[in-house]
Amino acid sequence: MKQEVQVPEVGESVSSGILATWLKNSGDQVSEGEDLFELETDKATLSVPSPVSGVLETQAAEGDEVEIGQTVAVVDTEKSAAKGTQAAESDQPEEKKKEEKPSADRGEELSPAVRRIVEEHALDPGRIEGTGKDGRITKEDALKAAGELPQQKKTAKEKPAGTPASRTAEQETKGADRKERQTRKSMSTLRKRIAANLVESKQSSAHLTTFNEVDMSQVSRIRKAYRDTFEERYGVRLGFMSFFVKAACRALQEFPEVNAFLEENEIVYNNYYDIGVALSTDRGLIVPVLRDADKKSFAEIETEIISFMERAREKKLSPDELTGGTFTISNGGVFGSMLSTPIPNPPQTAILGMHSIQKRPVVVGDEIVIRPMMYLALTYDHRLIDGREAVRFLVKLKNLIEDPNQILLEL
Repeated sequence: MKQEVQVPEVGESVSSGILATWLKNSGDQVSEGEDLFELETDKATLSVPSPVSGVLETQAAEGDEVEIGQTVAVVDTEKSAAKGTQAAESDQPEEKKKEEKPSADRGEELSPAVRRIVEEHALDPGRIEGTGKDGRITKEDALKAAGELPQQKKTAKEKPAGTPASRTAEQETKGADRKERQTRKSMSTLRKRIAANLVESKQSSAHLTTFNEVDMSQVSRIRKAYRDTFEERYGVRLGFMSFFVKAACRALQEFPEVNAFLEENEIVYNNYYDIGVALSTDRGLIVPVLRDADKKSFAEIETEIISFMERAREKKLSPDELTGGTFTISNGGVFGSMLSTPIPNPPQTAILGMHSIQKRPVVVGDEIVIRPMMYLALTYDHRLIDGREAVRFLVKLKNLIEDPNQILLEL
């Protein structure tokens, strides 16, 4: 019996994706639940498992755009990889068997996309270093090898009429050398979508950024005093992000415009608080959403953020977890950023930027003291949010962080 492997539904707004990488080759024995391929959508990259155990027969190539519900492979549940291989070999003449073992030294079968590149550039698969699972050659490996092939020297030709005199042979040689030292790589679907969203946001909104600074002394004191107890009880560390998520929810309740968005000529107020938390991955920036963050405890927020990070690395996040946020927090401070102006993620109209904590001299009362300070940035759509509300929102959030007892006591 052959079981079809179809592109699964991965979110309401996702209708297609790119079959980025086959994790198993055609003819491989696969087990139920074992990851077969990576599907790259405009929201995230996901690993798709096998529905049954059997022998895989692929029907789509790496790099193909595939629709939701499309069959990209079948799994033969009545066939084993060993039997299938022996049967196929027994039907072939001895001479043909020998001819068809160019990649036997690698112990693997090249994927269709890799085979095409190898054939086009006359590459030796045995000399290509594979970076895929179990040392398999990926499309990127093959492209890299093709780009590193020594280029044949072209016979010098006479310059056509009209060539500027300044364009000397030496300059042409230098230009060719620069190209040889360049590496080209196609943008991923996720990176293209991020770029499109940010350009759309800048072109369709009237962005303005207001800044403030916050004294992190009290939050740091609480974290230090209860760090071990908190981790022992909940199995997760108490971070700064949970304080900012809770403070943002409180401030959003007081300033609903910051939690709203524009839809044609209407203002849509969100009466719930789904907070997006920007995370950096090797595939680009993703923003998973903490649903009803105002109802979550500090431990629940920290646990969910850790879960997001782990599943993002394993490519297990679903697109539904990356959509529908009402407000976003981005922490550039983890990379050492001192100040930045983040861009809201449409249709959201505001985003909070956290930055690195640095000890600086500040005036408290009539004395100069050293305090751990952080700059905050709120970028907002001026079409909906007036400067006064934006500034007051940021001041409210600042006050809550500097006096976190208000958050803890829900005052």
